[in-house]
Amino acid sequence: MSEGKVKLDRTIVVDAEGAVLGRLASYVAKLLQEGFKVHVVNAEKAVVSGNPLMVIESYKIWLKIKTLKNPYKHSPKRPRSPINIVKRAVKGMLPKENWKGMVAYRNLKVHIGFPEELKGKPIIKIADADYKKRLKGKYLTVAEIAKAMGWKGYGITTSK
Repeated sequence: MSEGKVKLDRTIVVDAEGAVLGRLASYVAKLLQEGFKVHVVNAEKAVVSGNPLMVIESYKIWLKIKTLKNPYKHSPKRPRSPINIVKRAVKGMLPKENWKGMVAYRNLKVHIGFPEELKGKPIIKIADADYKKRLKGKYLTVAEIAKAMGWKGYGITTSK
């Protein structure tokens, strides 16, 4: 009888369609801290709550900040694509003072749409982050924020 090691698949695919971005980011950050490799799919369909004009203006404020030094090195970086917007939200939920947050952040992959290499994997939809249960007011998708920031879109339509 051979005693082979059982290789556990510690990869989780999380569907972000219709999920509130902050709640999704906190759940994904917790999974990353537990040692899972997390793939977030349909990142452009995540939802941000609030008045759409206020949300877009709060994102655009960072584009106007300039420095006297080299702005490419010293100015704050504001993400423009949905991938980077979701990654930045998850990064804000991870620990910053030690190396565990950096190691966990490396295990995060965010995708627009659903890639072919993840077709056979089971998909997790976080029920606690669903916008239909949580939001009563106005909201907009991450793709709409990204288009307002200057993202080209790559053929993604933003319909509700």
